[in-house]
Amino acid sequence: MTSIDPEKALILTYAPLAGRAALAALLALDDALAQLLRTTREPAIGQIRLAWWRERLAALSTGPPPPEPVLLGLAASGVPGASLAPIVDGWEVLIEERLDGDALKRFGEGRGTLFVAAGAALGARGDPLASAGQGWALADLARHLHEEGEAAEARAMAAPMLAAATAARWSREGRALGAMAHLARRDLALGAGEAPPVGAPSRVARLLWHRLSGR
Repeated sequence: MTSIDPEKALILTYAPLAGRAALAALLALDDALAQLLRTTREPAIGQIRLAWWRERLAALSTGPPPPEPVLLGLAASGVPGASLAPIVDGWEVLIEERLDGDALKRFGEGRGTLFVAAGAALGARGDPLASAGQGWALADLARHLHEEGEAAEARAMAAPMLAAATAARWSREGRALGAMAHLARRDLALGAGEAPPVGAPSRVARLLWHRLSGR
C-alpha cells in the first residue's frame, strides 16, 4: 500500500542522516507486507507467510539475517526486529473476512507501530508518533478498501488522529514522519482506488513548510 515515490524520497531527506537508513528500511518492510497481502488469496497461506516474517524479525537480535533485502536493511540500520512484530500483527488483521471497528482499530495500532519504531531510530522526542502512525495506516488502508462502509469507517477513525497529529509542532528529528501524517490527512478525501496527486505543487509546498516550521 505504500511505495517509495518522489514524495517519499523527499520525505526521507527530512530525516536525520543517522536515522535515514532505518526509516527507509521500515518503509520497505511495510511495502513487503503490503505486497504479501496483495498476492495471497488463501488466508491460511497468508498467516503462514506472515508468521515467517514475524519469526525472522524476532531473530534479527540473535543472529545474522537471511539473504532477504528488507531484513538485511533492517539489520544494517540497527532497528530492533523484535519491536516490529506488532506491524506484522496489524497486517494480519486484513486476513479477516470483515473489517469492523475493532478490526480496524487493531490494524491501525499494529501497522502504526512503524511510526513509533521510526521515531525511536530518528531520535524524535515529544511527537505524537502513535496517533500519527495509526491515522496514517488507516487513511492509506481506506483508499484500498472496495467495501465503502469499511472505507468510510477507516477514514472516520483516521480523521481525528491525523487532525491532532498535524496540529502539533514536530521536532526536527520527527519531521519526516510529520510530513507523512500531513499527506495522509490530505489523502482522506480520496476515494477507493484513487491515486494521490503525487508531486502536485500544493502538496510539495505543504511538505516544505512542514520541514521549515514543524507545523
